[in-house]
This record gives sequence, C-alpha cells and structure tokens, in this order.
Amino acid sequence: MGDSRVVKYGIIGVGMMGREHLINLYHLKSEGVAVVAIADPHLPSQQAALHLAHSYNWPLQVFSGHKELLNSGVCDVLVISTPNMTHCEILMDIISHPKTHHVLVEKPLCTTVADCIKVIDAAKSRQDMLVQVGLEYRYMPPVAKLIDVVKDGILGQVKMVSIREHRFPFLVKVDNWNRFNCNTGGTLVEKCCHFFDLMTLFAGSNPVRVMASGAIDVNHKDETYDGKVPDIIDNAYVIVEFENGSRGMLDLCMFAEGSKNEQEISVVGDIGKGEAFVPENVVHWGTRVEGRDGVKTLKAEDDRIKYNGLHHGSSYLEHLQFLSAIRAKGTQAPIVDLHAGLVSVAIGVAAQLSIEKGRFVSIEEVME
Repeated sequence: MGDSRVVKYGIIGVGMMGREHLINLYHLKSEGVAVVAIADPHLPSQQAALHLAHSYNWPLQVFSGHKELLNSGVCDVLVISTPNMTHCEILMDIISHPKTHHVLVEKPLCTTVADCIKVIDAAKSRQDMLVQVGLEYRYMPPVAKLIDVVKDGILGQVKMVSIREHRFPFLVKVDNWNRFNCNTGGTLVEKCCHFFDLMTLFAGSNPVRVMASGAIDVNHKDETYDGKVPDIIDNAYVIVEFENGSRGMLDLCMFAEGSKNEQEISVVGDIGKGEAFVPENVVHWGTRVEGRDGVKTLKAEDDRIKYNGLHHGSSYLEHLQFLSAIRAKGTQAPIVDLHAGLVSVAIGVAAQLSIEKGRFVSIEEVME
C-alpha cells in the first residue's frame, strides 16, 4: 500500500458507530482513503450507510456478512464496529484469511480475557497485519495534552489517577444487544475499558488487583426484551492498584445528564497535579512548589481535526494515526495495540467479578 494509491476501507457493522467511522473516513478523503464496501445483516443499517455514502459519491459494495466481504478481496483495511460479542469470531476469520487486511477493531477488543488472548496468539502468525484497538479517548485533545504533561515529567512520579464519567444512559442499539452482560462483557468492560486504558497509560505500570462496587439503580429497570430484564449496571466505583504502587479510581454514573462535563480526569504525581475536562476541553496543571497561583490553564485544541463527531475529534485522529502506521509499511506500530486492548478488558472483567463476589480480584485471577 504505497502513498500513491487510495487505501480502500471496508466497514463491518454499520450501525451507529460504523456510520460514524464512515463519516470520519470521508473527512479523510484528501489523505487518499475511500470506503468501498460494507457488511451488515441488518437492512436498515445497510440503507442508512448507503444513503451516507451516496451523499459522498462513494459507491459501495454491500455484503450481508463479513466472510463475503473478506472473500471479495476489495479492501485493504477493515473496521470492525459490530456488537462486542462478535469481535472475536470476526477477528479470527480476518487473521486466518490468506489476504492481508489491516484492522481497526472497536473497543472492547473482546468481551472476555480468554477471547482477547486467543486473538493475540493468532495474530502472532500475521506479522504482515496491523491491528489497532479503538480506545480513542487517548486522542481527545484535552486527554492527549494531559498525557503529554505526564510524559514530560511535570507531575513527577504518578501516584493517583482519578477518572469521573457522569453521563447519559446507554443508547438504543440494533436489537438492544447492549442491554445484557453476555453481549457486552458488562458495563465496566463495554464502556469503561476506555478509562482503564487511560489509567494504565498514566500509571505507566501493570495493574495487579481491582476492587469495585456497583449496581443497577435507575436505568433500564422497566425494560424487558424477550421476557428478560437488562442486567447492565448503571453506576460504580472501581479502585485499581498497579505494580509500581500507584492507584486509579473510576467514578461512573450513567444517570447524570445534568453534568457540565462528561469526563473529568485527575492525575497526581509526587510533585504536581494535572486535570482534563471533556467536553469543556480545558486542561489544568501545576506543581506543589508553585501552588494554586502557579496553576496553568489551556484550552486544548487540535487543528488537524476536520470532523468532531461523537467523540470530540478523537475518532478522526485515531484514523489519521492508523493510516500513518499502515503507510509506514511495518516501520510504525499502531499506538493502541492488542496488548493494550487485553489489559483494558482484564481490568473491566476483574471489576465486574469484584462486584459479583464482593472482594478484591487480582488481575492474575482473571488472566488464568
């Protein structure tokens, strides 16, 4: 795949997030990309994607399943944005296919640790293939700035990471697949793998054990699907301990629409503290020596973003970076690799188990 030709994308799963990827890739058209195919068994999703593509003057080949798209041979890159519980099977089929396809797989990598490990082991035989996990919160401008502040050593050795997400309930998805743990992996896997990825990145260390408390207190309690009531939690506190002694805490509430910011992230080191706020897109950082009067404030922006979309431009930047890795032809690794995907899922699985068992759960326990 040289710079001189168009990189051809196929999107597997064109529900809400799949169409979001389609829009982002259209805004990358000037970078030499085109979406040429989609695969989805859900006719209304197909039609919505075709309507978008028609407005972009992008003719699409349409397939009812991912295997047909794979066998068509028309794509260089595949985006997997199907329901969580399908990721493992689709990834395994792509990895075992004779044609090389680079892959951006939506978070979570898989719904179980075992499936993540299965994919990682299989991918070792495909050094010709790049796989990036869609943990795009790293790319949000205020989060990216806070990552830089930490990497630059301004805060010293990170000791505490606190992430608050106060937001609206889960959206309605095709066939309401996201209402049940067996499909999503559980709220702390499905939604919160983003935050466990950030905690691990900020801590610069491996997680060792997790304690969580959570429940279904407000949302979805009056819903039934085929006689079953949703079992996804809508609020939780999670504590994560890391090998280097640092700790992370997640405060999740999914019935908190009356919030100015959806995400508030605090990182405290031994010499300073940094904070990021989304969607306010403000970052603060300061040192213990300079105190409150020395705190710096920045409105975080990234001029490269041509489409903000559902995630404040992070999906656009994610695609831009992955395209760069693809064009580097093996000399540049994806920023969010399969191992990062595994760790973020493992913490979520441990947190779900901790709520169920009412005790600390070690990462070693869920990795077995």
